[in-house]
Amino acid sequence: MTTPAPAPARGGLHRLLPASSAQRILTFATFANSFGGGMFTTASALYFTRVVGLPTGQVAIGLFGGAMTGLVAGVLIGRLADHWGSKRVHITVMLCGGVVISCFTLVGSFWSFFAVSLVSGMIIPADVASKAPLIRGVSDGNPTVFIGYLRSVTNLALAFGSVAAGFAIQIDSRPAYLALVVCRALAYVSCGLILLRLPRIAGVAAEKGDRGWAALRDRTYLSATLAHAVLSLNYAVSGFLLPLWIVAHTNAPRWVVSAVLVLNMAFVVLMQVKASRGVHDVRTAGQRMAWAGAAFAAGLTLMALASGPSPWVATGLLMGGMAVFALGELWYAAASTEYCFGLAPAHLQGQYAGVFGLGSGVVEAVAPAVMSMLPLGMGLPGWLLLGALLLSVGLGSRPLVSWAARTGRPAPAG
Repeated sequence: MTTPAPAPARGGLHRLLPASSAQRILTFATFANSFGGGMFTTASALYFTRVVGLPTGQVAIGLFGGAMTGLVAGVLIGRLADHWGSKRVHITVMLCGGVVISCFTLVGSFWSFFAVSLVSGMIIPADVASKAPLIRGVSDGNPTVFIGYLRSVTNLALAFGSVAAGFAIQIDSRPAYLALVVCRALAYVSCGLILLRLPRIAGVAAEKGDRGWAALRDRTYLSATLAHAVLSLNYAVSGFLLPLWIVAHTNAPRWVVSAVLVLNMAFVVLMQVKASRGVHDVRTAGQRMAWAGAAFAAGLTLMALASGPSPWVATGLLMGGMAVFALGELWYAAASTEYCFGLAPAHLQGQYAGVFGLGSGVVEAVAPAVMSMLPLGMGLPGWLLLGALLLSVGLGSRPLVSWAARTGRPAPAG
């Protein structure tokens, strides 16, 4: 009998890409979209204030309004993705994103900015909710590991996008900022066009009698959503709290602001896939949530102690604190992915993902106020309170979800 020839070894760039063609397509689309997101996020505030001429307060109001409309959009678009097909809906969301973002080049007053912000705020939640069924469909039964891979790709693309935005910020001219907005719009369109090559994702048949908003009646899923939402405060630490803390409350050099963010991003890019391995059910997800809570509390304590010491000691505390905190982010992301996908019925993944994002969307809207009131307003006691909150939720995540599961999943509405 002839021995079959071994499969050719994958080398170079191919070793860094998923073996599945569908996964590679989704990876390239994610990179394109995230690259544009990195450019726009880095420079958008400067564009709105320096080019459009809006006060920072009005920019904040517009962005908050967009965040609120986004809460509703994620749930509705997720449900549409379940019924109309995730590929079709997700591509539509990407193309609409390109159109909406390009409208920012036309705004010239607060009200036009506010109107566009209300619509643009729907895009990211709609993106997440409509993409969830796609991820589940191409993940070969292990969405947690594939999501970890995509998260690494996303952070790498965001970093490249931020570097590209840095050149426009250095030029600091209207054409340069307008070019960033246009590039963001093109990134959305490019993502949609790449996804056209994605093979059709077979739908999952609905269970008999399953209709209505099942995710809103699922106590197990809602409990996991609650734990995920509270722990999502961690994202505001690196993105909002730390830059203000380092500059105004420590003696560390200002370059440390960039250093801690680069360190955080490096952890995600290099270690997220490894951190996601072994998370395959509610028990292991609850375990990682507990680890995340402990790491968050320890990292926050170290960063809080950076107020007062000499520049180099403060720098060491901030870098060490971020290293520990970043481990918490890795464990939290892996556990959240398992909760989001593992607890959701396959045929309702979009709806469930939309509800899952609803909780974190609310927390994202209030996170700056929480950070201003606790760490920035109270100093060390505020940092410790924030750490205690994340620790308690992390430790309580598994018991909470287990308790909710024992109460039984409500029967679908008949």
